[in-house]
Amino acid sequence: MIKNYFYISLLFLCLSTSSVLAQESKSTSRFQENTIEGLSVYPNPTNGDRIYITSKYNYDKDIVIFDVLGKKVLQTLLTSKELNISALTPGIYIIQVKENEIIATRKLIIK
Repeated sequence: MIKNYFYISLLFLCLSTSSVLAQESKSTSRFQENTIEGLSVYPNPTNGDRIYITSKYNYDKDIVIFDVLGKKVLQTLLTSKELNISALTPGIYIIQVKENEIIATRKLIIK
C-alpha cells in the first residue's frame, strides 16, 4: 500500500510540473511574437523636448505616456517619427506604443 501511494504521488508530481512548464513556454512565446519589429525610442534618457520613435515598417503609432503613478500624461497619434515631449517635466515615464494592434512598452527618462 505504501509503495502504491509513493508511485501515485510521484506520478502526480511529474504531471503537475510538466503542465506548469508547458504553460510558461506558451506565454513566453506569445509575448515574444507580440513585439513591434525594430522599435526604437531615442534619445533615452533625454534632456530635450523631442524624442524619436521608429520601427521597421514606420506605420502610424498610437502613443500613450504614463507617469510612475499610472496617470496618463500624454496621448497622441504619431504619423512621423518625432514626438514633442516639452509639456513633460523631468522624471521617469512609461511610454506605450501601439502599431497595427501590437502594443509595446518602454521606460522613458527625462532629465
